Amino acid sequence: MKKAAVLLCLLASFACAQKRPAITGIAFVRMFTADPAASTAFYQGKLGFDRTTENGVARYAVSDSQWLEVAPLPTPAPQSRIAAIAFTTRNAAALQSYLKAHSVAIDKPLHNGSFAVHDPEGQLVIFVQQRPASSKAVSPHATARRIIHTGFWVHDRAAEDHFWRDILGFRPLWFGGQHDGEIDYVSSQVPEGTDWIEYMLNRSPNPNPHSLGSMNHFSLGVAQMSDAVQALARNGCSGPECRKTQMGRDGKIQLNLFDPDLTRVEYMEFKPSGPICCSPFTGPPPAEQENR
Repeated sequence: MKKAAVLLCLLASFACAQKRPAITGIAFVRMFTADPAASTAFYQGKLGFDRTTENGVARYAVSDSQWLEVAPLPTPAPQSRIAAIAFTTRNAAALQSYLKAHSVAIDKPLHNGSFAVHDPEGQLVIFVQQRPASSKAVSPHATARRIIHTGFWVHDRAAEDHFWRDILGFRPLWFGGQHDGEIDYVSSQVPEGTDWIEYMLNRSPNPNPHSLGSMNHFSLGVAQMSDAVQALARNGCSGPECRKTQMGRDGKIQLNLFDPDLTRVEYMEFKPSGPICCSPFTGPPPAEQENR
């Protein structure tokens, strides 16, 4: 018994002593679609991102280091249309070892050193090995050039905090609610960058597809919302939703679109320009181009 206790202490000490490799930002967000043609018309046509395909998965380039993926909807269809969220790390192999030492199960190794795990609520989380900077040009039709955050429905905040903050090192950034005195949104920033994740809390236990798609979303950052509105118009986005902006509770101007499968695409200005409710920001804002 004493030997077992000593071994456990040594293992715990080893896990704690390991340094976590840098996690620098969002690499991509992967969605499911029931209608690939409609999805292409939205992401390539309206949003203006160049499209390539690999193994049946469409990839839309947002920048040289970030992209969106759209995969065919599997059978049986999952409740959420967000299939995976992915982050860039400077050392994928070392991060995999670090997570194993902290009792995080590795789902499977992927190509180019990437690997996947699941968070406590079953969300697929992929870590991508950072690549050298590329000079590849982004489409001139692109309506944004940065993914700045992704949000998802959370049931157990404490369990998610242990995974994202205690183990992965994400930092508290901001929290707020639809009304004063409420906490419906909790943001945590990547440890070595400015992108963030957003918990969506206190929702109906049985959300309809539109509500679930609103929670499970991603955000494209822009310096001026008027530029995004003009770019959408040039790409043929003509409905009222293509120009309807609003001030968020975090003081940032927003515009929301929904893809054909009801995943919300939130355009958001990088910096606040209005009153910030509920809590101050505790980390720096993102910018269109950042060194990773």
